[in-house]
Amino acid sequence: MTASSGLKFFSTPPHNCSYLDNLQATTLFADPEATMNNTIYNQLSGYGFRRSGNYIYKPQCLNCQACISVRIPVHEFSMNRQQQRVWKKNQDITVRRVAPTYYQSHYDLYVRYIKQRHADGDMYPPSVAQYLSFLFSDWSDTHLYEFLLDDKLVAVAVCDVLKNGLSAVYTFYDTAYEQRSLGTYAILWEIDCTQKIGMDFLYLGYWVKDSPKMAYKRNFKPLEALIEQLWRPLNDN
Repeated sequence: MTASSGLKFFSTPPHNCSYLDNLQATTLFADPEATMNNTIYNQLSGYGFRRSGNYIYKPQCLNCQACISVRIPVHEFSMNRQQQRVWKKNQDITVRRVAPTYYQSHYDLYVRYIKQRHADGDMYPPSVAQYLSFLFSDWSDTHLYEFLLDDKLVAVAVCDVLKNGLSAVYTFYDTAYEQRSLGTYAILWEIDCTQKIGMDFLYLGYWVKDSPKMAYKRNFKPLEALIEQLWRPLNDN
């Protein structure tokens, strides 16, 4: 018997897939009226579920299994040459943890990021309500990290603490610093953070082989995938 026993699940109507063109997607989500807590969230994470605000969900499409949950075993990870350059280039950035709540400076950066990078996606146009309902929840153990360059906010990373690692919920950054590869640096920093707190995995959400948006995740090796409810090395060559 587990804490999630008896939890009801529902499916959304088919909708346009966010990752693959000309396909319809269906999302399975836990009953939003049920009492949720970090224990249940941890159990469902083991089955490939993710968090969006207070909602727990995973793709469950009838004729497609392209969305694959992936994680980095951080103690086995080794930077490639490009990642080493990114890591070295950003050593002048200071990272600090702050309370997981609303900050105007964070929201302003989020708005700029969405407008510049995801104006064609379902997070556009951004709003305060959408921002809060996407990143934060009433029950998760969420950590919020500021990346500062000379006291200027250049990136924000949102992570959930699971029983065996960190889950990278979302990262947004100042696209004016393109040469710094801040998205890559944030993942490298999260890997390092996971190692330092003595946990084993950094969960990166879903990887879709044929989606250019997801290609960056394959740069972090080794990468493990949840396939048939077992975590195993991802070999897609």
